[in-house]
Amino acid sequence: MKLDRRTAIRGALAVGVASGARNAGAGTWPDKPIRWIIPYAPGGFADSLTRLVLSKFDLGQPFVVDSRPGANGLIGTELVAHARPDGYTFITVVAAHAINKTLYAGKLKFDHQLSFSPVSLIATTPTMLLVTNSLPVKNVAELISYARANPGKLSYGETGVGSAGQLTAEMLKQATGIQMENISYKGSAPAIADLAAGNIQVLVDGPSNALSNVRAGRIRALAMISKDRAPGVEEIPTIVEAGGPAIESSSWVMFLAPAGTPAEIIQRLSAEVQKAVKSPELTKQFSEMGLVPVGSTPAQAAKFFVDEVAKWGEVITKAGIKVEM
Repeated sequence: MKLDRRTAIRGALAVGVASGARNAGAGTWPDKPIRWIIPYAPGGFADSLTRLVLSKFDLGQPFVVDSRPGANGLIGTELVAHARPDGYTFITVVAAHAINKTLYAGKLKFDHQLSFSPVSLIATTPTMLLVTNSLPVKNVAELISYARANPGKLSYGETGVGSAGQLTAEMLKQATGIQMENISYKGSAPAIADLAAGNIQVLVDGPSNALSNVRAGRIRALAMISKDRAPGVEEIPTIVEAGGPAIESSSWVMFLAPAGTPAEIIQRLSAEVQKAVKSPELTKQFSEMGLVPVGSTPAQAAKFFVDEVAKWGEVITKAGIKVEM
């Protein structure tokens, strides 16, 4: 997911990502640079957000941000799963990490849950239910009615097997009983272009990818797939307000450590996150990005992750979604 606010990206990428001068607590940790793995493309959502947050940390040592994209995040994730749990290796993950727990169950040499210790949930942003302008519906209730009255006429775009967009569309299908065919794309940009052209009728995507097209009138947003209206896009109703089922789907960013990392180190890093996301500067930048700042404790992050695994695991199982290795 790419951030569409250039100033936020430039600011994030320009950060030297060095923490402040103090060094207290957790024994002598840290006494050397900390490696931070990002298993997704440089300049993307996870990369930019990580740099913004790390720039606010006050640990007395620099962070070395190491991008290891590829294989749906599996390359960098496996690297951290097998890293020494000594407090000098951490990772940023997104919603796909919870999805992959079920999608790749039994196929990998690590476990997406058991191989890691949560540090903090950084922020969330709900996904949007989008339609092409030519579709004669004004809200989610009308979309459901149209789909039931016109079986086989709707298709939705998705960016890969097990992607959040695909699973959210499948969750909507399961909750309402409607049918839609999926069309796969290599990224959000071509999917949004085809939605604008009317080649597909439905798409689930995040505000940072789609909002500029919505506000330009090229596509329409029927709802945010969330319980509450999202910051920065308060004009778009929640899915329940728009007449749809009470389902939720969000993109999110979480910091993890290898399982076995000392609890006092994890607690200290979590405290740094909580302080950072509450700073006036980051609060403002998060709002501009359509993000809801969280800054959870490790225990809260762990519960959130377990709930996400259960939710998406049920969708994957019901839909019979499988990946080839």
